[in-house]
Amino acid sequence: MAKELGVGIIGCGNISTTYLSLAPMFKGLKMLACADLNPNATQLRAEEYGVKAQSVDDLLKNDDLDVIVNLTIPATHFSVSKAILEAGKHVYSEKPLVLSLEEGEELRSLAKAKNLAIGCAPDTFLGGAHQLARKYIDEGGIGRITSGTCHVMSPGMEMWHPNPGFFFLAGGGPILDLGPYYIANLINLIGPVKRVAALTSMANPTRTITSQPLAGTVIPVETPTNIHALLEFASGATVTLSASWDVWSHRHNNMELYGTEGSIFVPDPNFFGGKVEASGKNKDIQPLEEWDHPFGKANQESPQGPRANYRTAGLADMAMALLSGRDPRCSLERTLHGIDVMTSILKSGQDGCFVDLATTCTQPAALGVDEALALLR
Repeated sequence: MAKELGVGIIGCGNISTTYLSLAPMFKGLKMLACADLNPNATQLRAEEYGVKAQSVDDLLKNDDLDVIVNLTIPATHFSVSKAILEAGKHVYSEKPLVLSLEEGEELRSLAKAKNLAIGCAPDTFLGGAHQLARKYIDEGGIGRITSGTCHVMSPGMEMWHPNPGFFFLAGGGPILDLGPYYIANLINLIGPVKRVAALTSMANPTRTITSQPLAGTVIPVETPTNIHALLEFASGATVTLSASWDVWSHRHNNMELYGTEGSIFVPDPNFFGGKVEASGKNKDIQPLEEWDHPFGKANQESPQGPRANYRTAGLADMAMALLSGRDPRCSLERTLHGIDVMTSILKSGQDGCFVDLATTCTQPAALGVDEALALLR
């Protein structure tokens, strides 16, 4: 049995640097090639990380590659992933996998016919903080989860992103861009969703970019930028999710879950680390005892200070799952359920009614300290 899979990347934008720089710390992955429609971007990444620069067509034909990572913009995720499958390669995609459940089902059928696997980010729920929360919940720390709140709100992307226009087009917006982190972690902590309802709106029909190099450019807004959703889980728990790019400041915690025996306070699911706090019936909120989880250790500097960043863990877990024959944690089943949740939220906001989910999934296996160490070289 092979000990590692050859990996190529399509899409050499900002996120490609994360995959190319972090992949070497994981078992099962050998980064070999990259491609982009912009040859200059391809060459830059190839030289920077010592991989082969190829055209997209040549990369798809590269027999040394087992898995191709799709890092293109969301609007092209479906077509690029379909091309990867048709070329006989496994797919691992940045989120969201697709922009509709129908596209996801088509990819599922194609993958099944070709005996190929599809995985998808986010993998931040594999982080030390979120797996500590999972462990505490699984051990009954707050009893049965009955309800909760999630908030991911900011003024938007146009103040810092170099090319933010696509975030505000169909297929963008805070639910499809940031929702995957929260929904994946809720599935990790609670399980599948049964039905949703939502109110959606947008503050303005246009935005003005203030970041460089496009400062002053006016861009259209074609998707809701303010979403307040209610999620009913198969377990019976009900959680509110507020996702907005129309909020200048707020004091809401990222994620709070309430149980029959207490409450737990979970840090931002967009990141791997952070402080997890909990209380029992005594209402005394205290940090959980830290554990030596490798995906919770700070390994990068950021403007906010040292931060744990292990993106590519989901790809490595998928590679090891393929090599050993087990279920990957960032599986197609859970990804499609997340797509169903997000698109149903937008449908509910548009139609003004509850929407029953067409899919379901299982919780991913927990990733404890030993399981995480087994993914690292």
